[in-house]
Amino acid sequence: MQPDNRYDFQELNSNLGKINVKGKTVLIPEMNRIGAHLFAATFRGFGINAEALETNKGCDLGRQYTSGKECYPCQITLGDILHFAEEKNRLDSHGFKPENYVYFLPEASGPCRFGMYNKYQRMVLNSIPGLSKLEIVSPTTVDGYSLDGMLEKDKAGDFRKAGYFSFVIADILDRLTWRVRPYEKEKGMTNEFIKTAMNTMEDAFERYGSQGRFDKILSRLTGIIKGAKEIIDPAIPQKPLVGIVGEIFLRMHTGANQDLILLLEKHGAEVVNASMTEWINYITYNKLREAREGLRFSFKQFKLKGLHTCLKDMAGFGASLLYQEYRQKQAYNCVAPLLDLPGDHKISHLRHAVEKDDLYSFQLITETCISVAAILEYARMGFNGVVNVYPLSCMPGMATSAVVRPVMNESRIPYLDTPYDGTSQPGREAAIRTFAYQAEQHFRQNGRGGESIKMSVA
Repeated sequence: MQPDNRYDFQELNSNLGKINVKGKTVLIPEMNRIGAHLFAATFRGFGINAEALETNKGCDLGRQYTSGKECYPCQITLGDILHFAEEKNRLDSHGFKPENYVYFLPEASGPCRFGMYNKYQRMVLNSIPGLSKLEIVSPTTVDGYSLDGMLEKDKAGDFRKAGYFSFVIADILDRLTWRVRPYEKEKGMTNEFIKTAMNTMEDAFERYGSQGRFDKILSRLTGIIKGAKEIIDPAIPQKPLVGIVGEIFLRMHTGANQDLILLLEKHGAEVVNASMTEWINYITYNKLREAREGLRFSFKQFKLKGLHTCLKDMAGFGASLLYQEYRQKQAYNCVAPLLDLPGDHKISHLRHAVEKDDLYSFQLITETCISVAAILEYARMGFNGVVNVYPLSCMPGMATSAVVRPVMNESRIPYLDTPYDGTSQPGREAAIRTFAYQAEQHFRQNGRGGESIKMSVA
């Protein structure tokens, strides 16, 4: 593929945004393996063909069309879609027909460069002959990831509910992996089991997601949890508990973070990574917070139109948050009697944790809010160490480090920053091994907050 280097910024107004996906195949970047596959299955359940893109195979293509100044996830996702197009051209006798596909690439407002991924990638695709017809559909945080305009009105609400639930279940399967794998009877048993479990849940979402039969999905999940318990060797002693926070793509994408969790497990830790739904809940919570503040401002200014808009937004985002918290709690409560999986943070609790000591403000809309708060919660709950994952030069990641490092040093809890940019870091394993040793010493001296860690499930 040879690029045409002439860019017309007016082209960003077409083939990008809230695009109807009916009759197209939706291509979903694999930020989190299980999440991407369950989300694709949810699309298929609603009659829309979808697939998770093969990831980390197009890294050279991603670098070819970027300068290195973009944050690392942009290179990976761009490489994934370009690799997909090249493979389709190579394997399909009729060639790749981009007009039959839609590339799913959400965006976020605020200072993070994530909000520019879709614009930049639109420019790259437009510069490559034939790929200008590949549309990019971009739900946005501006309206709380509303799907209006992407699907028919009578399907959009139901799809959003089922899609959200697919991420909750993906989080639980990930937490099941991290809970069982350090204690498995034979090496490799957990990964094989979870691969089968993912396929089982894909089928469940494809069958029942569009019907709202979440009871059927939870029934499949309980069977998986019972099977996973059989993998655990009770003779293996408890290990130090390490929490991971940071930029959502890097901490979820195993290729991008160079299998960080496996490396921590190799050196004797049990790991809990921040969830995918934490970000979705944070966005909904933040839109509710903004509506409340807008209401107070409109009231002071006697702006009746503003009052009406803010009240409407409060009702909408408030209802969405209640629903999300209800479904999340329902799923974790289903699992709780079977295995001591850690629950998930409630966003209102995170806000209280970070603002009570005046360490940071939720009015600064970046991942720093939830990363700083989650680190404080991990410390409060007796974790033995925390790792902060972020792209090299990432502003929210560096801000998190600046805020929490003095706090962690004072609390004498091991803390490690792990920035990534796709390069091999010679001292990386030594740093992680040292951190794991410190976590082990902390565990020996302080335990790990009780027999089982129970977070505040939403």
